[in-house]
Amino acid sequence: MPFRLLPLLYCLAVLTNCNAQQEQTPTEQSSAYTFKSPSRDGTGKYYLGREISHVMGHLAADWLERPEREQEENVSQAIENMGIQPDEEIADIGAGSGYYTFRMARKAPRGKVFAVDIQPEMLDIMARQIEREDIENVELIRGSETSPMLEANSVDLVTMVDVYHELSHPREIMQNIVSALKPGGRFVLLEYRMEDSSVPIKRLHKLSEEQAVREMKSVGLELRENLDNLPWQHCMVFVKE
Repeated sequence: MPFRLLPLLYCLAVLTNCNAQQEQTPTEQSSAYTFKSPSRDGTGKYYLGREISHVMGHLAADWLERPEREQEENVSQAIENMGIQPDEEIADIGAGSGYYTFRMARKAPRGKVFAVDIQPEMLDIMARQIEREDIENVELIRGSETSPMLEANSVDLVTMVDVYHELSHPREIMQNIVSALKPGGRFVLLEYRMEDSSVPIKRLHKLSEEQAVREMKSVGLELRENLDNLPWQHCMVFVKE
């Protein structure tokens, strides 16, 4: 399949674990979303005016590990943007094959990276690398459709790399993430820029800064900065309001 037709593939999940989110009533949960006839690449489920995209699965895992990814996306710079400290506890939501996970783990030798994914096949890929390379500071977590299964006040940094636009329950996952962040913690969101028509990614797999701010504000996160030093992606750093 041509690259221009491929969005990044990460599949993930969202719903509350009892330690990380207050329970919502069915009315509160359902009122966050509306439903219409789906567009070509969408699910027909809308959140704050944005149609949620379809998820791509584990069969394209090799594409995540393509050799040209560093050049195309400047992954090294993206990780530098995160400001990772050597002893930080980090959650990589929608970790996929672990392309970011293991690179972040090297930046936090005295900390830990929780690699969260909903697909057991992705977790298996990462487990094999952990065993092969004897990696001690990566812990695998299988999420569900509505929870990344993080404990409250447990992480300094949460990252999502081209995952958020695919979440079936973005409000629930983000409420959970806000609860999981320690005081002073940060949420780093990487998404392809909707504002840039030259970015060769399908529309529903992009996100504008304005829409991201709207959605994060609804769960109590404030944009601290949007670093514009990546070829195609926003790198937005959010903190608790």
